[in-house]
Amino acid sequence: MAGLGRFDQSFTTVGGPGHRANQEVHERYGNGAAVPPLVAVAPPEDPGAVARAAGPGARTLTRTERGLTYTLVYPGAGRADLAGLAAIEETARALRAAGAEVTGVLPLTADSAAGGPGPLALAARAACALGLLVLLVVTFRSPLGVLVPLLLAATTAVGALLVTEAVASVTPVSFVVVYLVPVASLVLAVHRRALPPGAAARSARAFGAAGAAACGVLALFPGTFLRSAGIAGAAVCLTGLAVARWLDPLLPRAERAPRRAGRRPSASRALPRVALVLLVLCAGAASFLRVGNPEARALVAAGPARAGLDRLAAAGVAPGVLNPLEVLVPSGSAGAADAAVRAAGAVPGVRFAVAPDGPGWRRDGTALVVVVPQEEPMTAGGARTVEAVRAALAGTGARVGGSGVVDRDLVAGDYRLLPYAVPAAALAAFAVLARREGAPRAARSLLAALLAAGAAAGVPVLLWQYGPAATGAVTGWVPLVVGACAFCVTLERPALPAAAAAALAVLATGIGPQVELALLASGFALTTLLGAAAARALPVPEPDHRLTPRSSPRLV
Repeated sequence: MAGLGRFDQSFTTVGGPGHRANQEVHERYGNGAAVPPLVAVAPPEDPGAVARAAGPGARTLTRTERGLTYTLVYPGAGRADLAGLAAIEETARALRAAGAEVTGVLPLTADSAAGGPGPLALAARAACALGLLVLLVVTFRSPLGVLVPLLLAATTAVGALLVTEAVASVTPVSFVVVYLVPVASLVLAVHRRALPPGAAARSARAFGAAGAAACGVLALFPGTFLRSAGIAGAAVCLTGLAVARWLDPLLPRAERAPRRAGRRPSASRALPRVALVLLVLCAGAASFLRVGNPEARALVAAGPARAGLDRLAAAGVAPGVLNPLEVLVPSGSAGAADAAVRAAGAVPGVRFAVAPDGPGWRRDGTALVVVVPQEEPMTAGGARTVEAVRAALAGTGARVGGSGVVDRDLVAGDYRLLPYAVPAAALAAFAVLARREGAPRAARSLLAALLAAGAAAGVPVLLWQYGPAATGAVTGWVPLVVGACAFCVTLERPALPAAAAAALAVLATGIGPQVELALLASGFALTTLLGAAAARALPVPEPDHRLTPRSSPRLV
């Protein structure tokens, strides 16, 4: 879709102090800011190879630690969007062609995706795709029954993306919504298609309107990812409501065989209890969430960028060099820059601070100071160092930017709004749903949705942050987007086949070596399943439709 270019592709929090500092750095210097630098080690026989290969407009800073000389390279075309990242990859290739050993956050991420999925990952993807097909065939019992929900899901997803893209032309909307929309659309389409026609229409009117109201409230909050998730969620709910009202009745329904009776009562009672325990445990694990990109060592196990990282580590170079801070000093005088260097360098946890000379580092009456923390900013120690540097420079007029502040802005922005945004969204959903379903049923549905949303933040903590991959942190926007999806789909109390279909679909596309994509896919897969478990663990009484308003616009 050509309109996807209107989405904000920077994956940063708009409006925070770090974002404002990075904007000013980029406006004055044209590179760096939110984009982490490349770290290059020049070949011993040609020490000047890095500076020559960096290209025009690049800023370079060379350091020597314990006998190893390395250079921080900020490419001239580097921007915090997809086009800028492609230009940085070109610079990394040029540096390697000149004989330099290159590492950094972006080269490590690129290497994790360059090799593509291996044989085991491809086999797992194929198994998930086959499982999705089998599940739909078993659920709908005919080829037509398989195709129709996929058509409805595609229609809902495309319509919701068009609506979101239109909103993005008025206010910034993050690119991350392209992950939320298809998953939520698939769960809702499969679930509603599996219901009898009358029940499906009632479900779409009540729960679609409630989800739209809740997400509409989220969209009013200023947090970048929180607002984006709210806009996309409301678009999915409203588009799904329109599809269920006007398109779904036009499509034929395949006859389905009646369900067999005779389930074991003990298993039927035990499963919801187990599901409820798992949900509570996952939601509790969310309190240990550490927001940030995965640590560098967890991004890729082998490759040229990993070899460069291991060489830096062997020489004792601090891992924080991959995510340095850039301090913009409003006065470019030597005295002001040196004062910022002394203040930042005295902060515990800072490896070094330096104010380089030259036009690449002093421009328009300002100066840049590079501050390298000992630890990466997503670690507990690195986060404390970032905040301490900000505190040390407070009141001096200096602005602290760089790739190391992006996650801190996300915590200070989106996550600190959650205690206000979540209750407000829940009240909006309850007000709409209670009119249609009655207060007891609305309360149970809402509790299940909130529990699933909380578990969405806990699943990556257990599976990735402290799991086998040991990423040390979870990409900050993932719990927000996955949690919004879990809330929307669980509010409608989806059956297990619908949740399993979405889980298999995202796993069929997300299994692979790229850590952040795998993290997102596993989060979607498990939280959709947990959402179905929440609906089963918290059963609700049958609704009384005698007092139901018949007009869906009145609900919306």
